[in-house]
Amino acid sequence: MPLYSLQHLSPTAVLGLWHLTETPAELWPLLPQPEAYQALLPAKTDARRQAQWLGGRVLLHRLLSETLPDLAAEILVQNDNTGRPWLAGAGPGPTVSLSHSGTWVAAILAQDGRAGVDVEEIRDKAHRLASKFLAADEWAAAQAASQAGLNDASTHYSLLWSAKETLYKLSAQRGIIFKTQLLLGEFEPRESGEIPATLVLNGLQTRHCICYSQPAPGYVLTYCHEPHA
Repeated sequence: MPLYSLQHLSPTAVLGLWHLTETPAELWPLLPQPEAYQALLPAKTDARRQAQWLGGRVLLHRLLSETLPDLAAEILVQNDNTGRPWLAGAGPGPTVSLSHSGTWVAAILAQDGRAGVDVEEIRDKAHRLASKFLAADEWAAAQAASQAGLNDASTHYSLLWSAKETLYKLSAQRGIIFKTQLLLGEFEPRESGEIPATLVLNGLQTRHCICYSQPAPGYVLTYCHEPHA
């Protein structure tokens, strides 16, 4: 299906969602420079992962056509040696963040600042692994919220994991310890809202705000864009 939604987060940043229903064969014609992308396609990917990989690049090119129409067809979405996506041919300004899970793809294209986005299929895996990525106070707050019936446990823990993934992408660094360096403050779970967050990096603490929503039943979305001051 075509672009599901497009949301301007600021005058310089746009968030796009794509509901992935296409096969890889249907996605290839939607990309500019398909030969170049064929060379970049990760080896040994099955059809589902190929569709997610292609869908992410199709979505970013749709966002590029909205924001950089003169360059959109000439830009290639590549990955650096840490796995983060970047735009070859776009110059030093724009930044991107990309995520996919199940049948959904999410992307942010920002002309300045930094950005992070994550979409997650709701599963019980995050609940099972909560002690590995949540600080003690975060885990206690999550357990209290579940016991009070404020949110389905699988949904709540998937949201917490997604929020930390977005904060991790915002940090733009490898080797981050989710449990001690990506910290989430208290919030009242709703269908959409904001989560206060703290990034502990290089001996400094910085404050951030992670937005969240449920784009479709069974999925959570988190994102953050911080333009330059």
